[in-house]
Amino acid sequence: MNICEMCIRRPVMTTLVMLGMVLFGLVSYRSLPVSELPNVDYPTVEVTANMAGATAETMAAAVATTLENQFSRIAGVRNMTSISASGSSRITLEFELGRSIDAAALDVQS
Repeated sequence: MNICEMCIRRPVMTTLVMLGMVLFGLVSYRSLPVSELPNVDYPTVEVTANMAGATAETMAAAVATTLENQFSRIAGVRNMTSISASGSSRITLEFELGRSIDAAALDVQS
């Protein structure tokens, strides 16, 4: 007797087995640990430039803007932020997920 013949001859057993499988699947599905927004670490490079005695406005206009224009030409830059303060500027470059951090750092240095 094969499985198809057994299921045809015993419909109550087939129904109960299927009901058990569906209930087991629903309980298992609800207990799966799934994150809606997984934690992802994007390759990030931070560049700091210092100029003694310069105001925040001078740092933003002369240093940060010039560096941002150069960095915007690098392929794979996802996000760029800069913070200028008295005497220093900090530019953070965030690259696409597939980008190697070493290759991104070399592109920034060149």
